Amino acid sequence: MTDYDKLDSWIDAHFDEEVRFLQELIRVPTDTPPGNNAPHAERTAALLKEFGFEAEQHAVPQADVKAYGMESITNLIVRRAYSEPGEGITIALNAHGDVVPPGEGWTQNPYGGEIVDGKLYGRAAAVSKSDFASFTFAVRALESLKARLKGSVELHFTYDEEFGGEMGPGWLLRNQLTRPDLMIAAGFSYEVVTAHNGCLQMEVTVNGKMAHAAIPDTGIDALQGAVHILNALYAQNTRYKQVTSRVDGIEHPYLNVGRIEGGTNTNVVPGKVVFKLDRRMIPEENPVEVEASIRQVIADAAAQCTGITVEIKRLLLANSMKPLPGNQPLVDAIQKHGEALFGQPIPAMGTPLYTDVRLYAEAGIPGVIYGAGPRSVLESHAKRADERLELEDLRRATKVVARTLRDLLA
Repeated sequence: MTDYDKLDSWIDAHFDEEVRFLQELIRVPTDTPPGNNAPHAERTAALLKEFGFEAEQHAVPQADVKAYGMESITNLIVRRAYSEPGEGITIALNAHGDVVPPGEGWTQNPYGGEIVDGKLYGRAAAVSKSDFASFTFAVRALESLKARLKGSVELHFTYDEEFGGEMGPGWLLRNQLTRPDLMIAAGFSYEVVTAHNGCLQMEVTVNGKMAHAAIPDTGIDALQGAVHILNALYAQNTRYKQVTSRVDGIEHPYLNVGRIEGGTNTNVVPGKVVFKLDRRMIPEENPVEVEASIRQVIADAAAQCTGITVEIKRLLLANSMKPLPGNQPLVDAIQKHGEALFGQPIPAMGTPLYTDVRLYAEAGIPGVIYGAGPRSVLESHAKRADERLELEDLRRATKVVARTLRDLLA
């Protein structure tokens, strides 16, 4: 048997155990917001200890977490060294445990981890607790070879992707708790993702003047002002379609308003309306220029509404991820083994999503996004009701990652 055969056989023999591990992770909620995620990290560390993996628990200071808008964050690092320090390379495998709340419309328990027709259901089943499992069992399979390896592997399990990653990977890197040479981050498609969009999120407060609905002329309608501003922003989306990216898999910039609230009652002219927008930036765009442009559009529209004032607050600025030259060995290995195990070519491309992987790239660490995610985010129902994962995708992705580690560390 080749080493690849041995890895595949070990993963097949332990696959039921891998599925149970993932089910246990799904059964501990990590809804973000509110973001009380330390209990999941503690549970994960306990489960890893059963495999002989000691997880360092790095708790982000409570004051920083609260100021960030979350309740608790404990990031985990598992270090597995296979040779003397300084010999070989260190490969990090990063997945995030925080998730958006389940919302309505589920036919399965979002925290049950039930298996129906070969699919495992649950919030984060596909993105990205699945890669807590695929990465952990890929490393266990690698170590089962008892082969001579050079270098080390680190598991980075973090809890801040939904808020941008600054208190997850960003915090670990800023505090010099890790400095890998290469990294693989949790996947959400069959492709090897080497680039992704950036994201600007802003909160816009539109101020008018409250009044009784029976005498509306004595007030200034903040909602009418907000509608005028929103129309100006939505008009930008038409213009964005004329701007195209050169990165395969990424098309053009776009803007979405995902939340709006305001007013006090139906018989009161609303004096304040607040909305939150999300502007996706293609890799070719300059984030500073994008933010300045959005602010100008809002200011110009507000100026056309008598008595209306606006306040604009940046909530998030996540830079795009651009490929670093050193990622080619990862791309080559994953493409080779992905095609062998999935029976189809595995393209290297970009994605319109944004992730906290960009923080590794900004630190000069080459990486890719690949893991046990589905053929597409839409297919997996990620961030929607009935999120699910094909168990065979989990099996095959675990094998791809294990083979890739063997190639790079052999």
